[in-house]
Amino acid sequence: MTVVTRSWHRTMTLGALAAALAGCASQSKTPRDRAQGESQAVLAAARANRINMFGDIGGVVDMRYFTRTAVSMRQHTFADVGGDSDPDLDSTGQRLLFSSTRHHAAANLYIKSVDGVAVTQLTSDSSSDIQPAFSPDGTRVAFASNRGGNWDIWITSISGDPPVQMTSNDSDDVHPSWSPDGRQLVFCSLPRGGEGEWELWIADASAGASKRFIGYGLFPEWSPTGETIVYQLARERGSHWFGIWTLTLVNGEPRYPTEIAASAVQAMILPTWSPDGRRIAFAATAQPPIDNGTMTPVDEGGLFDIWIMGADGRGKSRLTDGHTANYAPVFSPGGRVFFTSNRSGQQNIWSLLPGGGTEAGGDAVTFGTEGVTQPASHRAALTTSAQDGL
Repeated sequence: MTVVTRSWHRTMTLGALAAALAGCASQSKTPRDRAQGESQAVLAAARANRINMFGDIGGVVDMRYFTRTAVSMRQHTFADVGGDSDPDLDSTGQRLLFSSTRHHAAANLYIKSVDGVAVTQLTSDSSSDIQPAFSPDGTRVAFASNRGGNWDIWITSISGDPPVQMTSNDSDDVHPSWSPDGRQLVFCSLPRGGEGEWELWIADASAGASKRFIGYGLFPEWSPTGETIVYQLARERGSHWFGIWTLTLVNGEPRYPTEIAASAVQAMILPTWSPDGRRIAFAATAQPPIDNGTMTPVDEGGLFDIWIMGADGRGKSRLTDGHTANYAPVFSPGGRVFFTSNRSGQQNIWSLLPGGGTEAGGDAVTFGTEGVTQPASHRAALTTSAQDGL
């Protein structure tokens, strides 16, 4: 799958789209040959380039962290062929929605009970359906699909009614997120030709609705408690790493664009809100370049970790161990963080409970602390940066 933003070209495959569009390289690169027979969904706006999700810097020195062991690591999906990604949960926290290539080369959408085994297929199309999002009332699902030729936003019901196309233009529209009242969607869009910047748009959640431009950025998420939208945005100079930004809608107009988290040594991507709007989870990575100058995608050994922080950018803590690709986080109502990980050898959906979280019938989780240079094992770890790297 391919996308390009401005003069920086980025590389990725379908399984990594949720985590991709997430960093930048300073020059256009020649794509490496893909495995024969691999299905690639290509964004119409940038058919000649693959996406890279990293910033363009050299080796990164490990920082010192205070490490605290995390608890309750759970695996929720068990694909042994293809992979599962793009998790989302309904407002009850009982149903898990995700995109998967477990049955077909092109991704389709599936629903299952969080703790169940049976998996129900929600969409079935020869094209790719990705980045699903439950409506606040849990009755509808918005998602991105290229079934119309380029990427557009579609909506279906959880009962599997035929999807309704919400956007239809020459741009590539991806990553829908619902407003708290379920009446609108925010999404990102890349103009045709792929030489522009990724844009943020809002549209009513109805077929053929008009849309409104609100700024530049990627992977927007609407706060479940108000009119603030969080998104990622690349720097225009220096490393070009992505950072985390917010903007607030005032009488429907975007105001107060604010950078709440940035790093000189890591790309910070795919932000998402906790149900109470007080915390933000995101993925971060700092991969050195491979031989040809490009960066390592998720499905080719790229390393990502899940972090959480306050909505004001304070109190950043790392949740995963730095040894695998962990990305696309989403909170459950009970405080667990669900995410995509290849720690089992295939991309599947996992979750863990951060320190201080609670679950039904359980007590708050607390931890001791220990200073280490880097994670000492492959166990999940909750870490707090002791330096200014994040």
